[in-house]
Amino acid sequence: MLEHAPDAIVINSFSKYFSMTGWRVGWMVVPDHLVDVVERLQQNMHICAPHVSQVAALAALDATNELEGHVARYRVNRRVMLSGLSAAGITDIAPADGAFYIYAHVPQFTTDIGLSSMDLCQRWLDELGVACTPGIDFDLARGHEYIRFSYAGEGSDLDEACSAIASWAP
Repeated sequence: MLEHAPDAIVINSFSKYFSMTGWRVGWMVVPDHLVDVVERLQQNMHICAPHVSQVAALAALDATNELEGHVARYRVNRRVMLSGLSAAGITDIAPADGAFYIYAHVPQFTTDIGLSSMDLCQRWLDELGVACTPGIDFDLARGHEYIRFSYAGEGSDLDEACSAIASWAP
């Protein structure tokens, strides 16, 4: 990267693509004149990532075929989820171009009927067996009208969950 943009700063992790969420290992690319500054900051915040995480991260760099298989599955699952949510009347979504989540505006299921996103998630879990994350976890101002859906699971499970949501009556 620095060959193309000498002042570039790139920060990334092994979380999503490398299937290592929670392992707390990542990397940075910085221009030479910032290496010492970044190193001092990092040393004052963390000693280092756990050794096992570092070893696993190195091994993950050689797992391209497996990782690309995950990406292909997520691509298919994204289409399944977008289609299923649309059929359930959930069409106001943030672009789902990054990870394996869809962040959806669902006032028809929340404030329009007197529920918060937390209430809705609890009800869907209890009544439908569908687990999703309340938007309030991400946005204290407007999150009460949003839900985050993951499409990291099996396509058939996602299709079943969307069908259950489509048939749900408050």
